[in-house]
Amino acid sequence: MPKLTKGVVDKYELRGRQYTIWCSELKGFGVYVYPTGKRTYFVDYRADGGRRRMTIGSHGAITADQARKLAIETMGGVVLQKDDPLLERKTRRRSMTVAHLCDQYLELAQKGLILGKGGRPKKVSTLSTDVGRVERHIKPLLGRKLVLDLKRADVAKFIRDVTAGKTAMVEKSDKLRGKSVVAGGSGTAARTAGLLGGILTYAVSEGIIEFNPASGVPRPVGNKKTRRLSRDEYGALGTALAATTETWQAVAGVQLLALTGCRISEIAKLRWSDVDTEGQALRLGDSKTGASIRPLAHPALEVLASLPRVAGSPWVLPGARNPAEPFGGMRGAIERLARKAKIDDLTAHVFRHSFASIGGDLDYAEATIGTIIGHAGQGITSRYVHRLDSVLLAAANRIAGEIERQMTGKTAAVVRLQSRA
Repeated sequence: MPKLTKGVVDKYELRGRQYTIWCSELKGFGVYVYPTGKRTYFVDYRADGGRRRMTIGSHGAITADQARKLAIETMGGVVLQKDDPLLERKTRRRSMTVAHLCDQYLELAQKGLILGKGGRPKKVSTLSTDVGRVERHIKPLLGRKLVLDLKRADVAKFIRDVTAGKTAMVEKSDKLRGKSVVAGGSGTAARTAGLLGGILTYAVSEGIIEFNPASGVPRPVGNKKTRRLSRDEYGALGTALAATTETWQAVAGVQLLALTGCRISEIAKLRWSDVDTEGQALRLGDSKTGASIRPLAHPALEVLASLPRVAGSPWVLPGARNPAEPFGGMRGAIERLARKAKIDDLTAHVFRHSFASIGGDLDYAEATIGTIIGHAGQGITSRYVHRLDSVLLAAANRIAGEIERQMTGKTAAVVRLQSRA
């Protein structure tokens, strides 16, 4: 009878029927192994003269260490407070609303007990987005419904209502004279339905419901973002940047977005410690998809080399008023520059998509482009990579060189970059 760890639980073979593994370190803590490959942690205890067995969560959704901590908390409550957690759970489930389920899910997620992509706890930024979708869409439309009563038809109607803009609104934000636009549409509906499905999957793993009513309900495809900058728009943007009165942080931020294909958060929160000038790379420890290494083209390196380093600030783009914080005015600057350059629908993502599109124009494969801009599953993440592949650097140089040429008309830059590659 071994101590239950991830490695131990993973290695047990499947059998023709369910069986149990007990933990040698914590009495009453075990895991079910099902013929399907599913593994579920549980805790066994005595209350009111009888034996109780309560599931804790599915292996993979929570780790063995997290399950052990929850088992200790459960048994501690039985001993110290004479509670029966299983009876309490059954009573609570019968009256649990969707709003209460969402709160429970978010509370555990904030403690790192709900795992996201790659088996990692959800990031703070992801959790903030989840909270917004719960409060602005899920709770208003489904919050009062009992989880046990939720049907596939309810989920389908929820998706239709969000798509139609039933929850759309404009509200005040925390910023002075700021506002937050809560949008509807197919993209919002698809992403919020995905979160709802995840919350209901958690409910199944907790034994709150037997099956996920969101499973199999069609979701909108969403509006695929295909907007890219044309040659003339790049030129107009370059002209606007040359004549702008925006702060140097805004100008540099827009240039780096255009020349790297990075996400706006990756540039706005870029630290000098992330910049490997000698290795010609950005070594991002906290990108949207986790740790990631990106090739850094010569035009982007030249922008970085021109920037001042503000004493005491770790940020490449420090706040204009408070250098201890990262620059927060990127989106506003993009909007103002777009108006000056007379470019419609310019967003940070348009820079990213345009970078990838120019890579396609230059006949680079999707895998190469995806690696350069850090698409999920395609980025370079190994901590042991010290020098990037020369092919990737050459591709990044050529793509960024072409963008620089379209923005500034500098043909010499392309020749220089190609000769170095």
